[in-house]
Amino acid sequence: MADRIDRIEVRTVSVPLPTPVAWSNVEVSEREYVLVWIRTADGCHGLGFTVGSRFRGGAAVITAAIENALSPVILGRDPAEIARLWEEMAFETLLLGARGAVARGLSAVDIALWDLLAKRAGLRLCDLLGRYRLRVPAYASGGYYYHDDPDRDLENLEEEARRHVALGFRGIKIKIGRLPIRDDLRRVERVLDVVGPEVKVAVDANHAWADASSAIRDLRYLDDLGLWWIEEPVLPDRMRASARIAAELTTPVATGEIEAGLASFQRLMDMDAAGILQPDATVVGGITEWVKIAHAAEAQDVVLAPHWVPDIHVHLGAATPNVEVLEYFHAGVGVLNFESLLEERLRFDNGELVVPSYPGHGIRLDLEAVERFEVD
Repeated sequence: MADRIDRIEVRTVSVPLPTPVAWSNVEVSEREYVLVWIRTADGCHGLGFTVGSRFRGGAAVITAAIENALSPVILGRDPAEIARLWEEMAFETLLLGARGAVARGLSAVDIALWDLLAKRAGLRLCDLLGRYRLRVPAYASGGYYYHDDPDRDLENLEEEARRHVALGFRGIKIKIGRLPIRDDLRRVERVLDVVGPEVKVAVDANHAWADASSAIRDLRYLDDLGLWWIEEPVLPDRMRASARIAAELTTPVATGEIEAGLASFQRLMDMDAAGILQPDATVVGGITEWVKIAHAAEAQDVVLAPHWVPDIHVHLGAATPNVEVLEYFHAGVGVLNFESLLEERLRFDNGELVVPSYPGHGIRLDLEAVERFEVD
């Protein structure tokens, strides 16, 4: 039948970064992506994707989860029953893990189902979800550590910040946590001087601190600078520590980029562990779970700043009033090089990302690039 899932195709690519980068405790030179096509018998298809681990081969675990655990659940089924299929896939993989590779595989499949549904309806994804706007504010994510020499890194950081402001960004984010706090303070103060008071500045620690006490001690040096937020000061599982930090600092704490599932985000909110949540549709369980998290956050007056991959989050932000801003990586900056696989980039205009006009999520892959970067 035309409205039944006929085939599921999974491909993995590894895309080198133009320049290796580092943050608090990690160095990265390439990124893996898992691509999923869900096809029906009449030739329609939906595209989903997720991000692999930061080391070569991690995406193979996600691929195995899709091919061996998730695909058998949905083959031959009606692709419009997204909520039912999500529920059954989550139940089938319950003992394999509610976060990590399985959740990322589920996310990719779910995104493909939503893309297929929107294409069949002839609608953009944001219109299918119930559009709130067509343009969503975005900030420039960057400020990585590129060199072992702090002075040289500081020059690069200043030049990058100037470039982002010239492009029209009204918010930027830089990394902290790799250097002693006084050196990181110098980085933050230099950026604040460069961009001026009209541009918001957030900092991302990538869980640089092991506990709340040490994080609070160091972050007090930054707390009176008027920062937008401090992101992931501790590991995501350390919710009590995050709550202590949030209670001690005046700067909002942001977290959630690695979390999966509504229950985890509900715990973050119940514990007042973050003032800003950062769900990632390619991580949390796809669009189905992301929307639940967004509604729960809105009910508790919590704003969202979705993590990564703006190509899918531009639609979710366009349909969600409590999305404050989207993360965006300008060409050549940072670790998100997904755009190397695309025929065209999202349009950035005067501080905002514009929703594409194509049906579905509008992500159009450059298949030659996919073949060039594909790995077994």
